[in-house]
Amino acid sequence: MTSPLSILKKTYGYDSFRGEQAAIIDHIVAGNHAFVLMPTGGGKSLCYQIPSLCRAGVGIIVSPLIALMQDQVEALKQLGIRAAAINSSMEPAHVSSVKRAIRAGEIDMVYVAPERLLMPDFLELLEQSTIALFAIDEAHCVSQWGHDFRPHYTQLADLAARFPNIPRIALTATADAPTRKDIVERLGLTSGRTFVAGFDRPNIHYTITLKDSPKQQILRFIKTHADESGIVYCLSRQNVEDMAAWLKKEGCKALPYHAGLDAATRAKNQEIFLKEESVVMVATIAFGMGINKPDVRFVAHMSIPKNIEAYYQETGRAGRDGLPAEALMLYGMADVAMQRSFIENSTAPEQQKRIEHHKLNALLGLCEAACCRRQVLLEYFNDHAAPCNNCDTCLNPRETFDATLETQKALSTVYRTGQRFGVGYVTDVLMGKDNPRIPQFGHDNLPVYGIGKDTSKNDWQSIFRQLVAGNLLEVDTAEHGGIRLSPRGLQFLKQKESIRLSRPEQRTRTASKTRELKAAVEQLGGEGDSHLLAALKAVRTALAKAQNLPPYVIFHDKTLREMAIRKPGTRDQLLSISGVGEQKIERYGQAFLTAIAEHENQAA
Repeated sequence: MTSPLSILKKTYGYDSFRGEQAAIIDHIVAGNHAFVLMPTGGGKSLCYQIPSLCRAGVGIIVSPLIALMQDQVEALKQLGIRAAAINSSMEPAHVSSVKRAIRAGEIDMVYVAPERLLMPDFLELLEQSTIALFAIDEAHCVSQWGHDFRPHYTQLADLAARFPNIPRIALTATADAPTRKDIVERLGLTSGRTFVAGFDRPNIHYTITLKDSPKQQILRFIKTHADESGIVYCLSRQNVEDMAAWLKKEGCKALPYHAGLDAATRAKNQEIFLKEESVVMVATIAFGMGINKPDVRFVAHMSIPKNIEAYYQETGRAGRDGLPAEALMLYGMADVAMQRSFIENSTAPEQQKRIEHHKLNALLGLCEAACCRRQVLLEYFNDHAAPCNNCDTCLNPRETFDATLETQKALSTVYRTGQRFGVGYVTDVLMGKDNPRIPQFGHDNLPVYGIGKDTSKNDWQSIFRQLVAGNLLEVDTAEHGGIRLSPRGLQFLKQKESIRLSRPEQRTRTASKTRELKAAVEQLGGEGDSHLLAALKAVRTALAKAQNLPPYVIFHDKTLREMAIRKPGTRDQLLSISGVGEQKIERYGQAFLTAIAEHENQAA
């Protein structure tokens, strides 16, 4: 049997494994089960691809999306690996040929959706074939606690009974403690080993800020990423259409993506995003899972997502290549009310609704945090980090103050006005405003009327956001966004507790830190190197277009950067570059060596 390290070097072009990759691979190759939690870009796919190549038989990879299957299969073929997929987009004759190859042992890996895997005829085929392993990707879809629960995934538990001696590996980048426990139990992995490789994505710079002219905020952000690709997430289909059209008028190469578009348009826009440079995809959450594009340099949210897991997964689509990337989220109280409404109006059981409310509260806590964003984010997943100096609150710390008196005033006013009005009305009562509705309800006679007039409206809005985030107040979506005291808020008033809150965010324009970060990590030494990198990218683009492939399938940006630094002049020197394996050098080596030689001759 060929060793995993030999396959890593010869096939993938890397000298050593990262983190726990080697331990996971050895564990699976030995025939054991595993649950693997590893951040996006951490190299999860190698944890099942290399064991599939080491063990006898075909590796069966369960994947939720056709786009992900196609991307992975094409990348594997470029490495000389016999890979295929079976999905609903394929012609019956093609499906039949892949099945014959599985039965004959002529294929290394096959990607299938859970629905296809569980069909009786496919299970029968597998029982007649030699199976190397089962890999269940995006395994958070198994759990009711996960942010993307899919009922078909739960039926994958049948694999344990049908194929007890075949190793099973479940992988995800996004799972809190309850989700992890649920995945292991549902997939029958309790006898296996759990590998938690951490959640930190240190190359991503996080910024979370208040909405203030959101279109302009997003545009300014995109302009700091000129000539780079990114994703802008919007809450609704109409938001997507409006924002994509507006960005186009502003000179951006923007495309829309949402479930309301016909399949052909979605596929075309996705293909452009994958294969071309400097494209901004404006999308709902329908876009993203399975997108393996490594050089997405930014992700922006025009509204808050539904929970921290979704935020972590969506921002994790930036910087998969390990180079600097940036995440921006805009938020406001209207977003909170909208997300609460989505939860309450869903058909989910009450228990599931309580879970979703809890998760949304945790996200609001991240938004209002005065400490390091990365610390809050990682602690949610029971992971830990020192202050990162790569988020907005580290680089521009938010001031805190003793807000005990203000909190008492706010909660008392909510209580005395009947716990049925929105933040705007309650703020007017606090400030003693001349609102005609106030005397209509007799609230100008309350002892709380005007007790907050020495605090500005902006300050009160910030305080209310933080009290919602801290679960002292609840937004009653059934009553048009009215706020009421939570059990925690009632306890605060009764026990006369103290509290510190962050000072209201100043709505000043702050420059993106990504350019500074790039300057720190990019190793290109001078103008000549930059010109060489541009030439190498041009070669890559030409090779990709000739095969109708995304450029990153040829080589990642990180590999081209290393070529531009080291300037290899021979085949062996090129083979020593990270990401250059034997198949890649046979296919493309001479083209890149020629480009480097021409650059060096011109420089001389």
